[in-house]
Amino acid sequence: MRVLFVDLEREWRGGQSQALLTLRGLRECELQVELVAARHSPLAMRSLEVGITVHEVARLGLRLWAGEEISRLTPRNAFDLVHLNEPHALTAAWLARAHKKLPLLLSRRIGFRLKQSWISRARYGAVERFIANSKNVAQSLIDSGIAAERISIVNEGVEIRPRPSPEQRSAARRRWGVQDQDFLFGCASVFVPEKGQRHLVEALAIVRTTHPEARLLLAGDGRTRSQVEALAKQLGQQDAMLFPGFVNDVGRVYDALDAFVFPSELEGLGTALQAAMGAGLPSVSTKRGALAEVVEHERTALVAEPNREEFAAAMLRLMVDADLRSRLSEAGRRDVQKRFSAQLMVGNTIGVYEDVLKERGSA
Repeated sequence: MRVLFVDLEREWRGGQSQALLTLRGLRECELQVELVAARHSPLAMRSLEVGITVHEVARLGLRLWAGEEISRLTPRNAFDLVHLNEPHALTAAWLARAHKKLPLLLSRRIGFRLKQSWISRARYGAVERFIANSKNVAQSLIDSGIAAERISIVNEGVEIRPRPSPEQRSAARRRWGVQDQDFLFGCASVFVPEKGQRHLVEALAIVRTTHPEARLLLAGDGRTRSQVEALAKQLGQQDAMLFPGFVNDVGRVYDALDAFVFPSELEGLGTALQAAMGAGLPSVSTKRGALAEVVEHERTALVAEPNREEFAAAMLRLMVDADLRSRLSEAGRRDVQKRFSAQLMVGNTIGVYEDVLKERGSA
């Protein structure tokens, strides 16, 4: 099977992490796969590093140049299908009229309804199969008027990291200047309002009134980072917080943590949370968006509403109850291994490809 994969995002976010896992997995399953991506984007560079064939296009006029490249790459019999990983890729493929040659598949990771302008309806009408990452996102597509038979659900997956050795954990904590007696909470996420990092800063201020050994590491970057840092200073928590920015190897963050906290107000599926649970970190999460499909309160994680009071209460529970931490760690890790591994995600994606090609062949 020959797959042309398209992702035009210039930054590295969860969707691009999933793209790289998918590309690597498809190649390991001996599918021919090539990528169209923005020149010098993180996804392009990382894909090249692992040996994926990448067709880079200029950033200025990105969608037009990508459309030209897609058109050039999709003569008859060059590929079997085109997998579009985000909306800009769909625009480029639609402009290239690639849907007249090959089936287009579009990954969908957010639970917003589709726009209903004529141009949006035309673009989405060109998609043969939507690949929703959750039941929540699939329902949003149905609510937008997409027929259920045009939707397949493939949960996002993560690589299951081995638990760190005591030496690896000590090295990771030294890297961030964390002492043995500190209890380090952490979150890895882009800084945008809906990720809710401000709730963690406010919760930390409450927790440290009785447990001054609590600290908080917020990895990532984005437009609200300066606001969150200002809030930490306003609440007098700046000395207990770490803002390392974008971390290339987020596993080094997880190795240092005692617990993971995820206060998202709107989430597709939450691969950062899945990765943390897969690494064996006891976690606190909301159930907003599709997170309700990931966590089970008191069994695989603690669930809280995204506000300072509920997160502070859950964080305190983890700090004082070692048995609870151990139970959530084991159950969360097992659940991610069973339901959200990268291997399962890749296998289910290939199953969708085969189903689309079978339907087209029979038609």
